[in-house]
Amino acid sequence: MSAIKKLKGSFGEMKNIYALTAVAMLLALRVVLGMFANATLPFFGNNVKLSGAFLPIAIAGSAFGPVAGAVVGAFGDIISFMIVPTGGAYFPGFTISGLLTGLIYGLAFYKNRVTVFRTIIAWTVNMILVETFLAAFWLCILQGNLTSGMYLTLLGTRFISVAIKCIPEILLIFAVGKLASKIKISNRLKA
Repeated sequence: MSAIKKLKGSFGEMKNIYALTAVAMLLALRVVLGMFANATLPFFGNNVKLSGAFLPIAIAGSAFGPVAGAVVGAFGDIISFMIVPTGGAYFPGFTISGLLTGLIYGLAFYKNRVTVFRTIIAWTVNMILVETFLAAFWLCILQGNLTSGMYLTLLGTRFISVAIKCIPEILLIFAVGKLASKIKISNRLKA
């Protein structure tokens, strides 16, 4: 199925009251999990932050497509900031990152079987493009230092963070994605 067809199908899903209700609950879960994103691993300093906020985004993308994933990712960031502002003014870059994360997981999983291979590919694309290169760019902008030296330094810390989180996040996305696709199918059959 092409990306355009997945986007159209996902827009169609958003007209369904079941999908809207589930997306709203996943958005609420994303906001709650986003509040606990400041947990760090003590032996890595502030470079590795643990959070489960990616799970509702991946579930929304898997169950209801890239549009739903993008909605949960983007609005989750905005609402989280409104509820618990994290040092400074709102920065739209991380909202764009949330939107892209939802699109990536939605395009990878929507109307496809959730497999280990597909999970690894989707996670890797998201981590390299969004969580590493784009996040380092946003952090350079926030620090007011867009030099190549600062960007490369931040890239290094981002790669360390991604390497440490890879196995647990891939396993969680795979397990929860499989479960979410089964729940969605069984609810549709009853309706």
